Amino acid sequence: MKILFVLIATLCLLVPLVAQAAEMPVGSVKTVKGTASIIRGNAAVETRSGTRVYRNDTLRTGADGSLSMVFRDDTLISVGPGSELAVNEFVFSPADGKLSIITRLIKGSAVYLSGIIARLSPESVRFETPVANIGIRGTKFAVKVEDLEK
Repeated sequence: MKILFVLIATLCLLVPLVAQAAEMPVGSVKTVKGTASIIRGNAAVETRSGTRVYRNDTLRTGADGSLSMVFRDDTLISVGPGSELAVNEFVFSPADGKLSIITRLIKGSAVYLSGIIARLSPESVRFETPVANIGIRGTKFAVKVEDLEK
C-alpha cells in the first residue's frame, strides 16, 4: 500500500511538468516600442525583447506602440500602433510533415515575412482578418484592418 501511495504521489508531481513541457513556445518577441503587451488567457504578460509567445496568445499594442515577433520557423510578424493579432495555431515539425501557422489580425496593421513553413507548405499558412483570409504565396505583405466600430 505504501508503494502504491508513493507511486501515485510521484505521478501527481510529474503530470504538471509533462503538460508544461508539451506547451512549447511558438516564438519570441524581437522588438517592443511604446505600449505593447501579450494577452495570455485573461492576463497581460510583461512584454520585452525575448519574451516567449505561445499558441493562443494575443499581441496587443497601444496607440504609441509596436511589436515584432519571430516564430520558430523564422516567420516574422510586426504589428503597428493600435493593433491586436492572435496566434491561433503553430505547428512546426518538418520531420513529421506537420506544418501549420494561423494568425488573425483583429484590428490595426501588420507586416508579414514568411519563414520555413511557407516555403515548405504554403497551403499550411493562413493569415486571417475580419473581412478576408490571406493565403501565403509570396514572402512579404502588409495589411491594415480599419476599426469598424468608429
